[in-house]
Amino acid sequence: MAMYRSFSHIVCSRHMREISRLCGSHLRCLSSLVDLPETHALLRKTCRDFAENELAPIAGKIDKEHTYPKKQVETMGELGLMCVSVPETDGGTGLDYLAYAIAMEEISRGCATAGVIMSVNNSLYLGPIEKYATKAQKDQFMSPFLSGKKVGCFALSEPGNGSDAGAASTTATMHKDSWVLNGTKSWITNGYESEATVVFATTDKQLKHKGISAFLVPKPVDGLSLGKKEDKLGIRASSTCNLIFDDCHIPKEYLLGEAGYGFKIAMETLDAGRIGIAGQALGIGQAALDCAIEYSTKRISFGQPISKLQTIQIKLADMQTRLESARLLTWKAAMLKDSGKAFTMEAAMAKLAASEAATFAAHQSIQILGGMGYVTDMPAERHYRDARITEIYEGTSEIQRLVIAGNLLKQHGS
Repeated sequence: MAMYRSFSHIVCSRHMREISRLCGSHLRCLSSLVDLPETHALLRKTCRDFAENELAPIAGKIDKEHTYPKKQVETMGELGLMCVSVPETDGGTGLDYLAYAIAMEEISRGCATAGVIMSVNNSLYLGPIEKYATKAQKDQFMSPFLSGKKVGCFALSEPGNGSDAGAASTTATMHKDSWVLNGTKSWITNGYESEATVVFATTDKQLKHKGISAFLVPKPVDGLSLGKKEDKLGIRASSTCNLIFDDCHIPKEYLLGEAGYGFKIAMETLDAGRIGIAGQALGIGQAALDCAIEYSTKRISFGQPISKLQTIQIKLADMQTRLESARLLTWKAAMLKDSGKAFTMEAAMAKLAASEAATFAAHQSIQILGGMGYVTDMPAERHYRDARITEIYEGTSEIQRLVIAGNLLKQHGS
C-alpha cells in the first residue's frame, strides 16, 4: 500500500474548488482536456500504476477460474476507488464524475472484472443511496460499503422485461410494519458477493411506471435466495445471478425515497452509471490497442515488424481515433454532470461510442495478432469477450440510440 496513496488523503477542499473552476473552463473549451487538472492527472497515474502492478497480472487467472478478486477490491477501497464521488461529509473520497470516469478507465484497462465491480458499487448502489437515503439509511447501507470490504448491488432487470425498466413484475406490498417483496430480479452483478442491494418493485400496478418504488434490502435476509452463478462470455470473475424474493419481509423504513419514485431513481441512476460503463469500455478498448501495438512491434514478418505494414497501421489508427473520440465524449458527459447541467443525451452518446469503440478495438486487435489472438496465452481474446457486454448492460446500444434521438428531437421541439 505504500506505493498507492489513498485519494481520501490527497483531496482537500482547495483541490475541489480548483476542480470545479477547471471543469467550468473545460466545458467552454473542450480542447483543454488535453491537460487534466492536477488532481485528476495524479488519480490517473495512481490508478494506472495499481492496475498494471496488481490487476493486469491476475486478470487472466481470475477470468479462467471465475474467482472474485477480493484482496484487490479491498485495496481499491483503501485507495478510495469504491466511493469516488461520495462526498467527504458522507465518508467518501469526495471527487467528481470526471475523476470517476478516469479511474474507471484505468482500472478496467488492467482488469475489466475489477472495473465492473467498482462501477456497480459506485454508480448503481452508492449513487441512489447518497442522493435519496435518510441519515439512518446511510449509516446502515452506505457507510459500511465505502471501504471495499463490503459491496452492494442493483436489482432492476427481470427475466421477462429486458430493456423495459417500467414493467417491474416484482411486487412490494405493505403488511403491518413491513414491506413484503415477491418476484425475481435477473443479471445481478455482484449478486453473490454483495451484502445489500437496491431493489425496484411495483407498489401500485395501476400507476404502471409511476407505481414503482425503490427499496434497500440487506443480504442475507429471510425470503431472499440466490439463483445459480451465470457462466458468462466475459467479466467472468464477477458473479452474476438472479435474486429471488419469496415473501421477503423488510422494515417499512427501508423504502428509498418516496413511494412511486422508483422509476425516477432508476433512470437517474442509469444515466450516471452509463458514464462509468463508458469508462470501463474505454479501458478494455485501450488494453486491446496496447496489446496490438506491443505485438505488432515485436512480430517479425518478411524481415520487419508487422507494425511497418500499412494495413496494420491503418487498423491501429482507426482504433486510436475511435477510442479518443469516445474518451472526449465520456469526459464531456462527466463534466456536464459535475456542473449540474443536463447530461442524459451525452451519457448515452458516451456509452454508445465507447462500447462500440471497445468492441471494434478488441476485434481489430485479434486480427492483428492473427492466430495468437485466438488463444488464451494472449489477453486479446479476453478483451474481445469483455468488451461485448459493454454494448448490453446499463442499456443496450439500441436503447442508447433511442435516448439520443429522443433528446435530440425534444431539443428541436419535435
